[in-house]
Amino acid sequence: MNENQNMTSLSLSELAAAIEETIRLNFDRPVWVRAEISELRENSNGHCYMELIEKDENSDNLLAKVKATCWASVYRLLKPYFENATGQTFRAGLKVLLSVTVEFHPVYGLSLTVRDIEPTFTIGEMAARRMQIIRRLEADGIADMNKQIPLPRLVQRLAVVSSPTAAGYGDFCDQLKNNSGNFVFYTRLFPALMQGEQAESSIIAALEKIFRHAELFDAVVIIRGGGATTDLSCFDSYELAVNCAQFPLPIITGIGHQRDVSILDLVAHSSLKTPTAVAEFLIDRLQEAENLVKYTASDIYSFSKNYLDASLREINEKKLLIRQVLRNSLMRKQNEINRRISRLKTAVRMKLLREQNRLTLMEKSIETHSPAFMLKYGYSFTTLHGKKIFSVHEVKPGDHVQTYLHDGSFESEVI
Repeated sequence: MNENQNMTSLSLSELAAAIEETIRLNFDRPVWVRAEISELRENSNGHCYMELIEKDENSDNLLAKVKATCWASVYRLLKPYFENATGQTFRAGLKVLLSVTVEFHPVYGLSLTVRDIEPTFTIGEMAARRMQIIRRLEADGIADMNKQIPLPRLVQRLAVVSSPTAAGYGDFCDQLKNNSGNFVFYTRLFPALMQGEQAESSIIAALEKIFRHAELFDAVVIIRGGGATTDLSCFDSYELAVNCAQFPLPIITGIGHQRDVSILDLVAHSSLKTPTAVAEFLIDRLQEAENLVKYTASDIYSFSKNYLDASLREINEKKLLIRQVLRNSLMRKQNEINRRISRLKTAVRMKLLREQNRLTLMEKSIETHSPAFMLKYGYSFTTLHGKKIFSVHEVKPGDHVQTYLHDGSFESEVI
């Protein structure tokens, strides 16, 4: 203990002053520092207070943490410059390249004062992070899952994820309601924050609600309009992309990206620039379906008419052919009948002639064998009670018989 009393020592203020002097001598001009903004707070005077950190890329362990201040005179120029250049809100979570002056105060410790910012560094970091997310989605095999879901021909039942106060949501609904084709759409709003740090979890929560009633809808529409163009970072989120890519309904986006396509746009089934563009897409799709129905109906009518006309022509041709065939057949049959009638007449005539000749011969034969013919030649015949007598044994004395000659008859009595 006595030995330590002879050691050279510094008071805390002397040490702090030495550190302050060392920093002043070694950091007498601004330096560019790469860091991540872990906290950011703006006060009512326009000053911005930040906490800058650096993490190990592999382990995510904290390597350094320093407070930084951007005074209002600089911040009111730096913030819009950064946001216009990057299209991102100046917020916590961004990796930035800042020009800072290094200061050490004996009481308040080490601090940085922000003088300038290089937006291209953040753009590069964002692009690298974005590419990392895209590659991860591709490696997981889900990047194109939602695109592979068939979009119904008639998309009319829509689950809409948007802010109820967003101008884009109102424009979207007006466009659908007042479409020139008088098509009817059913929309149900699932409210969500569409910008800010809570937007990602809010949109995912809305999707979870839609999932529970998925059978009621044809598609999901995620639209954003009317907000700041710098509040779009939530749409480059891996978790949101995963939820959308694997969603069982086709997702259509219209979130207002003018410069680039977000990761959400990449995994969605269909991506359009604005809410009104989404509405026009849906209306055009129904118009195409209606036109298809009209064209199909017209084709069916034309086909049916042509088929009926062809059938009628064929029927008429067959009627004419049948008539001609029947006429020819009737003529052949009539000719055949006439020939047969003619042959029959000839046969009957010949038959009658033969019979007539036979009758004539029979008449002559009968005539030559008739009693009158015999009587004419001196023959006679006698009858008894009207019956011919051929023998004397057929009469007896006292019978009265009648004898016929060629010129008369007489009665006599047998004695």
